Amino acid sequence: MKRESLAYNLVTMLLRVLLLAALVFAVWNIYRKLPRGGIEASGKAAGETALQIVLRPSHRDENAAVNIPIQLYPVDVWAVQREFDSERLPGKRFDDFLKERIRMQGRAPVNARLDERGQVTVVVGHGKWWLYAILSGARNAEWRLPLNISGRQQIVVLSADNMYTRTGRY
Repeated sequence: MKRESLAYNLVTMLLRVLLLAALVFAVWNIYRKLPRGGIEASGKAAGETALQIVLRPSHRDENAAVNIPIQLYPVDVWAVQREFDSERLPGKRFDDFLKERIRMQGRAPVNARLDERGQVTVVVGHGKWWLYAILSGARNAEWRLPLNISGRQQIVVLSADNMYTRTGRY
């Protein structure tokens, strides 16, 4: 049975200590970059996303004004409209019915307007949202997009590829 020298034992012990120190340093480095105070201190900002909406009009819509209104709802407005039409309630208007459905989701609708470049950034809570927009021109372009919002930042591009419908003169 051969025994290792004293130098070999010291070097292996030193390498073990260095490995342990490197692991402790790595964990500490990650820990110090975490937000202070945990989830409670970060508040609503932890559950919100900066949603950038960008309009890319087709060549047919080049002359149309791109500073259009955008509506984000926590419910599918068209599904609520179908539900309202199927359950006619005497004396109840659609607007009141829609407000009740929105209130049940616990999130308020978001209204915005695209700028002259066809862009806007809004802050919305995480979860399922529906985006509604209409680009008016010779032929109206309409978007009804379901969105799954998560993370700190998200981009939605409105284009001919994800358009709901196009109406008007040909």
